[in-house]
Amino acid sequence: MWHQVSEKEKEVIKQKAKSIMDSFSKKLDKVKSKVEDSFVELDEFERVEGEGKSQDLDREIMFENAPNKNRDFILGEKKVW
Repeated sequence: MWHQVSEKEKEVIKQKAKSIMDSFSKKLDKVKSKVEDSFVELDEFERVEGEGKSQDLDREIMFENAPNKNRDFILGEKKVW
């Protein structure tokens, strides 16, 4: 249930939160982790540019898959979100 928080209660909450965070950070310092730098070595890391090939798209198949269309155009959505 909601109630007005007094200044005294705010201070108590701040002290408890600080105590919890300090306790957690001390325990976290004790944890020994074996995190090694891991990376992937790639022979090729960039795409080689070449001549692109155009895809032959069948107009009939494309229009069959479109939910909204008229005779010559596929109709996109407007402000549906």
